[in-house]
Amino acid sequence: MKNYSQVSYFNLTAYFDTGTLKYMYFILVLSLYLSVIAANVLLIVLICVNRSLHEPMYLFLCSLFVNELFGSSAVYPVLLLQILRDIHTVSAPFCFLQIYTGHTYACVEYTLLAIMSYDRYLAICYPLQYNQCMASQKVFLLVALSWFYPFILIIILISLSAPLQRCGNIIHKVYCDNYSIVKLACSDTTVSNIYGLLMTVMVVFIPLFFILYTYMRILKVCFSGSKQTRHKAVSTCTPHLASVINYCFGVCFEVFQSRFNMDNVPNMLRIFLSLYWLTCQPLFNPLMYGLNMSKIRIICKNLFLFRLS
Repeated sequence: MKNYSQVSYFNLTAYFDTGTLKYMYFILVLSLYLSVIAANVLLIVLICVNRSLHEPMYLFLCSLFVNELFGSSAVYPVLLLQILRDIHTVSAPFCFLQIYTGHTYACVEYTLLAIMSYDRYLAICYPLQYNQCMASQKVFLLVALSWFYPFILIIILISLSAPLQRCGNIIHKVYCDNYSIVKLACSDTTVSNIYGLLMTVMVVFIPLFFILYTYMRILKVCFSGSKQTRHKAVSTCTPHLASVINYCFGVCFEVFQSRFNMDNVPNMLRIFLSLYWLTCQPLFNPLMYGLNMSKIRIICKNLFLFRLS
């Protein structure tokens, strides 16, 4: 007979003994986390304080930067704690909290990126109707939807996976994720698997197809439009497109690392690939938008010169 049990903690086996190098890794991860916090908080404050940035595109960006802070809190504190520990375990409640935070971050990220592509589509393809289409009420409704919708989906996901009876407590990663928890189950996981597939279609594939569609329409307008239209499209769409591509690569790395046998890949590389979407995207977005959006760049430059004077 199988040993059905509810485990109280999980072992994270992807960690390995680094000796005294753990202090160097700790400082490196801490520096990265502080950079994420500083970059995102700076841009959030800039957008909130400057009335010239109270436009739909920047309000969506502000929500995106808040999500980067939210997502980074799912992994960075745990990494910092686990790096210094000799025994790498995590309690079951905290594990599910990390799953909830990380998966919600992923869903909100895809939803916001899809909404931002819709915003760019309206601004470039229908510039005369843009202000009417993107009224303040609609902007706040889209922002609220981008957060509320994933929260509900992930609550349902956790409610399906948490009660499962598990035959083990070993997770071959440096953090908890729902797929690893479901793989440990001894009981029937059909409902959880079906819901997981449906949720993946709803929060990943549908937004990606929508982003692809909007960019096809934008490209069509650019090829047939004026030089000014092409310049506007390039200047505002480049950081968004870079963010979408970077995040999709990160998610693909995580999916391949979770679903396929990666024993031939060096352990450090496996860890980096599994963490990329949670650790690099929160720093990539503020840097990309801060350096490429002219209004944000000018305000940051003026603020820096004011500090120097």
